[in-house]
Amino acid sequence: MDFDFSDDQEQLRDAVRKWVDRAYTFERRKSLVQAGGFAREAYGELADLGLAGLYIPEDDGGLGMGPVEGMVVMEELGRGMVLEPLSQTLITSAVIAGVAPAEVKAAWLPKIASGEALVVLAQQERGARYKLDVCASKASSTPGGYALTAAKNIVPAGDQADAFLVPAQWDGRIALFLVERGAAGVTTRGYVTQDGSRAADVQLVNSPATLVTLDGLAALEHAVDIGIASVCAEAVGVMDKTLAITAEYLNTRKQFGVVIGSFQALRHRLADMKMQLELARSMSYYAALKLNAPSDERRRALARAKYQLGVSMRFVGQQAVQLHGGIGVTDEYIVSHYFKKLTQLEMTFGDTLHHLGEVSNRMQETAGVFS
Repeated sequence: MDFDFSDDQEQLRDAVRKWVDRAYTFERRKSLVQAGGFAREAYGELADLGLAGLYIPEDDGGLGMGPVEGMVVMEELGRGMVLEPLSQTLITSAVIAGVAPAEVKAAWLPKIASGEALVVLAQQERGARYKLDVCASKASSTPGGYALTAAKNIVPAGDQADAFLVPAQWDGRIALFLVERGAAGVTTRGYVTQDGSRAADVQLVNSPATLVTLDGLAALEHAVDIGIASVCAEAVGVMDKTLAITAEYLNTRKQFGVVIGSFQALRHRLADMKMQLELARSMSYYAALKLNAPSDERRRALARAKYQLGVSMRFVGQQAVQLHGGIGVTDEYIVSHYFKKLTQLEMTFGDTLHHLGEVSNRMQETAGVFS
């Protein structure tokens, strides 16, 4: 199998990396965190690069690209710990393009591709514990269509987004709806999360909604799998940069008159970080390549990938802090922010323990040495 990237994919990587290096410096990121963790201006710059339309067909104003390009982009954004939730745009645009009625596509996809509209997934509820089939939200019919009553938590940029994709119970099944933030009955409470990004709790009370699909659980599972693949790729970028910062520190910091990078024990620990990074990278590739597989195969693959990425994220983050010593946990030093980012990514769309359970539950009877 050929794992080389095409010229177009390498050009895409280069364009995003140059934007991160030049326009999204650590100093700018710190100022954005202090300002609330989300900036329309920065999101608009991503849209200007065409990234908001990455998964949107060309006929609807997008680039019409696929999971590998999404992986390339999210890796580079991870290197800069970009706060703006492009992964949410990839999720919602892919779902709308894949299952929404034609009128919904026509109304929203061009606006998403241009960056005019930010649509995010609002699926997390208290007590659900990452289980997608646990949904207390209710939908009811109205003369004009549908109305939703729901309470969703930790919605990325929830008080800044223009609309939400919301799963809710309808006629004994989970359906998927689109709700505009400015609709009647919608209230949000925004806050800054552990890694400095913005999220909100979203409350809907008989809020007007547009039906996206009645087969909401299948669409939601696909949406979350796209999110997992994005998180995996983003985490690879975060770990790659974390490793580079740590290596630079070991080759600069002196103790007993010599750089500490010359100490064999520390070099071995750095090598272990590199091994975990490369294992995570291979599983991120695996996740991206399985995104268009049949549902059962895709769900198994994404659970495996997220489990391994969780193990790698925890190891790389902890080793980086320990190898830096006390400075590694100070807010002034950059590696502490990478550690916080890895900690939050490990819990996004299911933590490591959850996905270990998913891997176990989805094992085939042929698994094991006696198959």
